[in-house]
Amino acid sequence: MQKMSNQSGFSVVETIVSIGVLTTGILGAAAVLVAGMTNLNSSPADVVVTQKASQAVEAVFAARDSHKLTWAQIRNVRGTSGNDGGIFLDGPQPLKLPGPDGLVNTADDTAVETIVMPGKDQTLGTGDDQTLTLSQFTREIKIQDVTGENGQLRSITVTITYQNGPTKRTYVLTTFISSYA
Repeated sequence: MQKMSNQSGFSVVETIVSIGVLTTGILGAAAVLVAGMTNLNSSPADVVVTQKASQAVEAVFAARDSHKLTWAQIRNVRGTSGNDGGIFLDGPQPLKLPGPDGLVNTADDTAVETIVMPGKDQTLGTGDDQTLTLSQFTREIKIQDVTGENGQLRSITVTITYQNGPTKRTYVLTTFISSYA
């Protein structure tokens, strides 16, 4: 009598396919990890750009509310018409400290801004703190009239761009300002 064998197991082809699927999954997980580490590395800079954009907008509102600027001055120098006659410089500008007018991206701006970051102990105000110059950042403030509002409403778009390793990152904040304080 012949004996029948009922052996079960994986064939070579099944093993190669399963190794391929496993390798694809591991490579995908590694790519996600690399992307996560890149984003984590840019976190301090992301906080800086959101604060600097908000500060620029708040300064414009404060200048309007305190009547430091007239409504006609809350524009770009050239702007969309080529001669808008405002005080805000056109195009991306270095992230500089405000001058005597208290506004950034104007002709009287001073030195490039710096920030103090905590050192290895992650505690601010200790001896290992690091002062970073924000020379890799640019800020553009674009002020335009909103169509159909008779020049009484303008959009303010603040765009901050910086280099994070090989990647160029951009943060945009848009708000509106009216002529009524």
